[in-house]
Amino acid sequence: MDAPRGAEGGPQEPPEWLDAYLDYLATQRRAAPLTLENYRRDLLRLDALRDGRSPVDLTSHDIRRFVARLHAQGLGGRSIARVLSAWRGLYRWLIRHRRALEVNPVEGVRAPKSPQRLPKALSPDQAQALLDAPGEEPLDVRDRAMFELFYSSGLRLAELAALEVDGGLDPLEGMITVRGKRAKMRTVPVGKPALAALQAWFAERAAFVPADGETALFVTRSGGRMSPGAIRSRLAAWAEKCGLGVHVHPHMLRHSFASHLLQSSGDLRAVQELLGHASIRSTQVYTHLDFQHLAKVYDAAHPRAKRR
Repeated sequence: MDAPRGAEGGPQEPPEWLDAYLDYLATQRRAAPLTLENYRRDLLRLDALRDGRSPVDLTSHDIRRFVARLHAQGLGGRSIARVLSAWRGLYRWLIRHRRALEVNPVEGVRAPKSPQRLPKALSPDQAQALLDAPGEEPLDVRDRAMFELFYSSGLRLAELAALEVDGGLDPLEGMITVRGKRAKMRTVPVGKPALAALQAWFAERAAFVPADGETALFVTRSGGRMSPGAIRSRLAAWAEKCGLGVHVHPHMLRHSFASHLLQSSGDLRAVQELLGHASIRSTQVYTHLDFQHLAKVYDAAHPRAKRR
């Protein structure tokens, strides 16, 4: 949703409470830039819907009415749940830090239910075809190292983009330490193919960055840090070149890492730790993928599953 419009049609300045809350999230909660961007967008929805009324004057009835309007505009249940989470956090801040009101009007308000969408994952054969694709140019070497690391360690896009050349990776132990959501650090294994791909990239990287230049592990042709958007674009182009027939994005490699690991080990808690999920509920979605895999095996192999 666009920013609210002024009387002459131009966008209004964000209200003071919105900027103050985002500043709190950035400085006190150490929220990532992408998280702040998402919060700003969702809070601007509230700013537009409140119709000039102060947020502290809104009631639970108003919030439910806003939810109904967003749903009528085509926003799905998952998106509305995210919006409500942003609003709920704002009101908690207003209560605790501004003493502006006593009751959070968003508490108890729920988003409309929507069908559960399972994350899409590559098959093991598709993952192997993607990572074994030919390409010996320096930027191909960089891309293969990025994609191997995604699939080997289950990193988030923001975690990979934030990696530094002199920090986090321990080649001898085969481990890498990353800063995840809410600045939480975790250490995850790096497989031998990913380590080999990273070593190949280290040999090429020096040609792009002077000794005192960019500190990012993955850099562009001009020597700057690879942005999340650039990484996403390179992966999509790489998958298309491989002829996989599906759109591949960084989170799909994370999903593939989790589902393939769970299929092999059955250890949900270990997958939770490796993914950096705060709650096991976030990881349980991969049990559905695992059951789908088992169901396909059953349908293909069990004599009583086949129609005669």
